[in-house]
Amino acid sequence: MLYSIKKYLILSLTLLMFACGDENPEPETNLYFPPTTGSTWQTTTPESLGWDASKIPDLLNFMEDNNTKAFIVLKDGKIVIESYFGNGFTNMPFTATSNWYWASAGKTLAAFMIGKAQEDGFLDINDVSADYLGAGWTSLTPTQENAITIWHQLTMTSGLDDGVSNSDCTDPECLEYLASPSTRWAYHNAPYTLLDKVVENAVGQDFDAYFNAKLRDKIGMDGFWLYNGNNHVYYSTARSMARFGLLILNRGKWDEQVIMSDADYFEAMTNTSQNINPSYGYLWWLNGKSSFKVPGFQTSFSGSVSPQAPADLIAAMGKNGQLVNVVPSQNLIVIRMGDVPDNSLVPFLFQDDMWEQLNLVID
Repeated sequence: MLYSIKKYLILSLTLLMFACGDENPEPETNLYFPPTTGSTWQTTTPESLGWDASKIPDLLNFMEDNNTKAFIVLKDGKIVIESYFGNGFTNMPFTATSNWYWASAGKTLAAFMIGKAQEDGFLDINDVSADYLGAGWTSLTPTQENAITIWHQLTMTSGLDDGVSNSDCTDPECLEYLASPSTRWAYHNAPYTLLDKVVENAVGQDFDAYFNAKLRDKIGMDGFWLYNGNNHVYYSTARSMARFGLLILNRGKWDEQVIMSDADYFEAMTNTSQNINPSYGYLWWLNGKSSFKVPGFQTSFSGSVSPQAPADLIAAMGKNGQLVNVVPSQNLIVIRMGDVPDNSLVPFLFQDDMWEQLNLVID
């Protein structure tokens, strides 16, 4: 991480943001949903919203200067800003039809699918993970292993050692005991990645196929999953990211079609899941909480993940600045794909800088 940890300390001292409660505001009902086929998507102008359109060129310059490839802002489901920059994988200009990786922002897709599998009666998040991954999925003793549940995988509290030489490795010899579950929060990719196998073995179907049938195709997303080493990574267009954000804004409903009916799971997924890191739900990052932890550190930093952003922001964040930002109180969705200079696993600082620029437009 090239950004200094010093900035975290400065933010925590000068921009304290206290917890705003566990309930996310209900979105207004007048949301627009684009058709699930075709490229039609209604737009609205910044001027009609009372935004300062004169500040948009500076915002877009900031995005381009920070290696952004796609940037979309939705208000009430309609596109207000949509810009593309640079080139994609084929060295061709990046456009609305170009695919890019979600990186760890895709963790939120897995969290949604765990909820669907529970809703469909295939699993319970309080089940022991070994029920679906088999005995010996870790190098732990049977007693230690059987203390880990799906809930622990969802909340990054498995107690498995994230300090091993390869924290992405999902082989049993890489999954070592460090602490009892629920006693330690650590950003550890391997236990998360194995949630895909939990779903596969619970539903008796390939994860990708279940995902496509239960989520992707129902809301008109495009995209596909690929393995990159041990990591299972989603690739799609920026508009597909925006579709998922819109689904989350509407609390699991696509227009009038219910995609996730389990309101209790949805509420738990998008609110504080444990007390060790209040800024973490079920693989979602939460703004406006009293403190947060960052990958690779056990220090708790006082204040919000992104002090410049609205307090009720919930965020999917991935390496190199892959962002799905959802703000229920304002019916806002902000999407960003690309690369960023800091190369951080979770782009807290870039997200905060982005909102500092965006606020000049919205305010």
